Amino acid sequence: MPLALLALTIAAYAIGTTEFVIVGLLPTVAGDLGINLSLAGLIVSVYALGVTFGAPVLTALTGRIARKPLLLGLMGLFIGGNVVAALSSSYEMLLIARVLSAFAHGVFFSVGSTIAADLVPEKRRASAIAMMFMGLTVAIVTGVPLGTFIGQTFGWRATFWAVSGLGVVAFAGIAALLPSALSMAAPARLIDQVRVLGSGRLLLVFAMTALGYGGTFVTFTFLASILEQVTGFAASSVSLILVLYGASIAVGNLAGGRIADRNPVKALTGLFAVQAMALFVFTFTAPSPVWTLVTLAALGFLSFANVPGLQIYVVELAKQHRPSAVDVASALNIAAFNLGIAFGAWVGGMVVSSPLGLGATPWVGSILVAVALVLTIWSGAIDRRPVPVNQPA
Repeated sequence: MPLALLALTIAAYAIGTTEFVIVGLLPTVAGDLGINLSLAGLIVSVYALGVTFGAPVLTALTGRIARKPLLLGLMGLFIGGNVVAALSSSYEMLLIARVLSAFAHGVFFSVGSTIAADLVPEKRRASAIAMMFMGLTVAIVTGVPLGTFIGQTFGWRATFWAVSGLGVVAFAGIAALLPSALSMAAPARLIDQVRVLGSGRLLLVFAMTALGYGGTFVTFTFLASILEQVTGFAASSVSLILVLYGASIAVGNLAGGRIADRNPVKALTGLFAVQAMALFVFTFTAPSPVWTLVTLAALGFLSFANVPGLQIYVVELAKQHRPSAVDVASALNIAAFNLGIAFGAWVGGMVVSSPLGLGATPWVGSILVAVALVLTIWSGAIDRRPVPVNQPA
């Protein structure tokens, strides 16, 4: 893998930490700001929505900016957003800070994915994207547990100060390791961007992404509370359990990239099927500490294993059906990932505040993933159909 991928991975690590660390801090933030758990869950949703709408719009608006200066500017915005979060004295101010960080997140991963794919031979594109997203998984292995520990020990604001420091390191990594001469696609015309949303084939994959990835977040958003209130773990144990979960994610992400290199649709079909079953099983294993750890190890593996396949599948279809707007299609898929997070967190909050309670979030999440499985099978069937000459898909 080219050294430039390391720079992207470092930045992804910083961004991944700030995105997911809030999951381990939700009970702490809720208590400090005097809000209920369901309202605290909206901190996750608002961040994800910031990525959802910021990614395609800002990617299009920054299409003419050279890639390296753009990434450096995004990391500057990321650092600023986390500083504001660290200084937040109210729930509303924290939400604004999260949106600022989310804007940087959305553009970084949409542009970074295409850069990563172009840095390697065609047969290794999914693996290159998986390498960049490895920063997210390593963040869950180390950054999220450490950030949770810092937040529980010194207060949640200290965690955001630490994340701001990570942003500075990422900024330096991009400046030092990423080459100045990076290829960039011609900026998409407005009509091309609109046509991406008019492609039934791409919309189908966006739905697969949102439901398949977002289904896990019905449960993951409230994982710290589930571990404490349903399973019975002490709050001090949560950060250690997140290490196990994150390690499984890291393994699953790399394995998913290798599997998807050959046949993304076939890989996604199998992964979604097992993921839906694992979430459903967690409904029954959650009260048992031992079986909870076993199930979480499986869920961790599966929750990110589908990411490389989903991203490379969108890039492949965009090159076939919307070749003038591949970057925009990539950005919209990043938006779909985060729309899934926002939707999953919102659904989870609704379940938590309903008579069903925390314990029902796994089986509700499994339903969303099952729908993604059906859509994946449908998309694969369409791929196998012969496309008439001169007829758009």
